[in-house]
Parts: sequence; structure tokens; C-alpha cells
Amino acid sequence: MRQRKIRNILSLLMIIALLLSACGGRKSQETSAAAPEETSAPETTAAPKIIGTMHAPSSVVEESAPDTVEPETGAGEEKTPEDKILFWTENSPAMASIVAYVKAVTDKSSPDFVRRRDRIAVFDMDGTLCGERFPTYFDKCFMLHRILRDPSYTPDPEIRQYAEELEEALLNGTPAPESPGSDAQIAAEAFKGLTVEEYRTHVRDFMEVPAVGFENMTYGECLYSPMVALIDYLVKNEFTVFISSGSERNLVREQTADLLEKSIPPHRVIGSTFSLVARGQGGNEGRNYTYAPEDQVLLGGDLVIKNQKMNKVVSIVNEIGKPPILVFGNTSSDFAMAQYALQNGGKAYMLLCDDTERDYGDEKEARAFKKTCEGLGFETISMRDEFTTIYGEGVVKTSYLPADPGEGTVPAVKAVENVPENTSEEPEESPGEGPESLKPAA
Repeated sequence: MRQRKIRNILSLLMIIALLLSACGGRKSQETSAAAPEETSAPETTAAPKIIGTMHAPSSVVEESAPDTVEPETGAGEEKTPEDKILFWTENSPAMASIVAYVKAVTDKSSPDFVRRRDRIAVFDMDGTLCGERFPTYFDKCFMLHRILRDPSYTPDPEIRQYAEELEEALLNGTPAPESPGSDAQIAAEAFKGLTVEEYRTHVRDFMEVPAVGFENMTYGECLYSPMVALIDYLVKNEFTVFISSGSERNLVREQTADLLEKSIPPHRVIGSTFSLVARGQGGNEGRNYTYAPEDQVLLGGDLVIKNQKMNKVVSIVNEIGKPPILVFGNTSSDFAMAQYALQNGGKAYMLLCDDTERDYGDEKEARAFKKTCEGLGFETISMRDEFTTIYGEGVVKTSYLPADPGEGTVPAVKAVENVPENTSEEPEESPGEGPESLKPAA
């Protein structure tokens, strides 16, 4: 009986102690409310951080910047973009135009101000971010390497013959042979059955192969230094940057992993699509098959969609969800997404393949393309006149002879170092699909 009384008394004391504690906490809060000057500023007024320096997905950027409170560059602080972009000439008209536009859309007091979440830039890949004329596009060179030089792959005799004839035509500037199918479909079939990781390893291995027509540069090093610097410039000014390529997307993801992945992570790479299947899927459609614990994702051997022309607009709508305000391209394959940007108040720039000293340009083609672009309202960039370098220091353009399919390229007979030059003509890339052949330099 006595113990029960003691327990009751202890319980009562605990209840009293809890009530006193609650009253004390409430009094503390009331005191704090009555003296706001003693508290720190609300978290919402602190200088906001740029999300991962634009490394986060666009959807994350949007969630972090609601309409009511839009963090931009810091509390009471205006960001002033640099007036220069690395590796661009001092008097580059395109650089001046880009810088002026970026200043306008990032200045809150400007009538052209664009919210950070809507600052989207889309770049084509081949001929815009990397070379496509030694002797052709990266993905086509990769396909030829797989068919002609990969000992782990045995192509169909008809496909091998086509690849041999195509390579000879590319290296001699002669018409391409009749194809047994689209090159993209042939490439899809050439890698059928590989896991995505194995496929990307093949891409990585090919990136170590010396680029045809150059010294001191591999296929993995063929990015245009001025365009890489431009992407860095846009990211610093809180643009979200995407790639929209005609090449297969996982190939492009590997191709850009070293120099661009921080600015353009894999989920912002859009490209052509090869079919994918599970190892145990058999003939079942994907909607009827459940991925199993022991499964792996394999390339299925079919081209699903070629990301060119109108398909680039479709992929922007489906995968980005809003129009870009900047588009960069180099052929008519990029005109559709360029028009889409202009239609929504943005700007478009097209590179001109006019440098015949440091790259395999074509001045006549470039002049015609420039005229076409001007008629459509696109601005142009002269690689010859506006880039202080193309591939970086030490890269040397060389003349070459036709390659022996079993040996690779023939040693160069002439060399032109990739250094700045000052010429002033304005040729440009043709309105075609891009170069299909390359005549050996004299």
C-alpha cells in the first residue's frame, strides 16, 4: 500500500514538472516574438546558392526557384557576365552578340530578363561541339571501326564490303556507295547483344584512336575548345545546357564524359535511340515482360528514332518540356530546333565550316550556308575568323592518303598547326545534312 502511494506521488511530480517545462517554453517563444531584433534573419532572405552550378536536372532547378521567390545571384547583388569568352577572338561579332544577349536575359532590370529556370540552351554535337570532317561524323567513323577493325565482331559480308567501299569513298572524296540500309541501322545491328556498359567501353576505346588527318589528337579529343568555353560561360550565367545530337545518345554521353559531364550531365544528353531489351526478354514486348534480378540491359539491334530535323523539336518538347532560348547548330538538320527557339523569343547561332587551314572546311559551302542562315534569322559563327584555336594547342592538321582498312591511316605529308589566324572571309556550312566525304588536302 505504501509503495503504491509513493508511485502515485512520483507520477504526480512528473506531470507537474512537464507542465512547468511547457509553460517555460511558451514563455520563451513569446519573449522571442516580442524581441525579433535578437533573432537571425529568416532563412528565405539568405543569399541563395546556385544549385550544383547548374549540374542538377532542369526539373530540380525549377523546383528550387518558385515563381514567388526566385533566387538568382545573391541578395542585393547583380552578377555581371564577363565580356569575353575563352578562345574567341577579341572582335568576334558572334561573341559580342552572345555576351550582350546573356547580359540582357540575366539582368533583372532588363525588359528581356529571363528567369533562371527558363534559361535553356541546346547544342548540336557533330560540327557544333566537335569535328565531323576527319573524314566524317564520329559515329560513322566508329561504325566503320567496328565493322573493319574490331576482331571481336564478324559482320555480314555484304556489310563489310559496303564499309570498305564507304571508307575508300570518304578518304578519296568520291561518291558514297549504295547502302544496304541506313548507316544508323547498320550501326545498331553492329552492336546488338552488348550491354550498354560494354557498348560504352567500345566507344571509349575508339576515342583513343588517332583522328584521321591530324597529329596530336585522338577521336576523343576532337571537341572544339571555343565551344567548350562557351558552354562554361553559359553555365556560369545560370543556363541549363543540353545536347541534342543525331548520334546515338549513349555514344554521346561517353564522348562528352571527360570535358563536358559537369556542365552537361548524362540526363541532359538527347540523341538518336537504339532499341534496348532485357537479356531474358526473348520475343516478348517490353510492356509484357518484367525485368528479372538476373537480367541485364542489352542493345536490341534496331534504330528506334533518328534525332534530326523535326525530331529534334519533338525530343525537346518531350524530354526538356520547354523551348530553349539559345540554340547552336551547324547544318540544316538543326534548323527545326533553331526555328523553335526563335518562335519562342530566343536566338540561334550556326557554325560555318570555313577554316581550311586548321580544319577541313569548305569556303564555298560555308558562304552558301551563311546566306541561307541570314535569310532565316540565324546568326553565324566563323570558325576561321572568330576562333583563336579550334582543337587546342599542339594539334596539327595534316594531309593524308587513303587508309588501308587493315592498317589505319597513312602518315601525313603536310602539317598545319592549329594556331590562331586572322583572315576575314565569311563562308559557311552548307544547308545539307553535313559532309558526306572529304577530299584529301593537296
